[in-house]
Amino acid sequence: MQIEDSRRSALTAPKTRPFNPESTGYENDFMTIGDISQVYGLSLRALRFYEERGLLEPTRRGVTRLYDPRARARLELILKGKQLGFTLTEIRGMIETAEGGAGAESLALAPGQVLEQITMLEKQRRDLDVAIQELQATHARLMDADAGKVVFQAPSVVAA
Repeated sequence: MQIEDSRRSALTAPKTRPFNPESTGYENDFMTIGDISQVYGLSLRALRFYEERGLLEPTRRGVTRLYDPRARARLELILKGKQLGFTLTEIRGMIETAEGGAGAESLALAPGQVLEQITMLEKQRRDLDVAIQELQATHARLMDADAGKVVFQAPSVVAA
């Protein structure tokens, strides 16, 4: 699966800021946490959470977090894993496995793991379809009810 086009195109021409001219000069490959937040549509809290969980390791200049291309590529893998429905723990393991081999640009997925994930996502889709149908039926009943009455009928339980 591809990450949203806006996210991918944002990486090809990132907003950059120079920092600490005493280091190696202007570091156009680095982005601040605010820049990353805007480019990827993530909250600062989410980025800090990924750092706390050991998924991201931005460079620090004082209190400023700076993300180099490697950190941004890793963030893309995190987002891709989330899009595929994996937990952060699973994503961390896949990234570490990929970085241990030659494929750090993709998640390390085993065929069985892919099939398990497909099965889990299909079940979630069925559950969502049932929930949507129940809500649509409830909405229709509410619309048919008298203006002053609110009618709610408990949804039926469907065994999976």
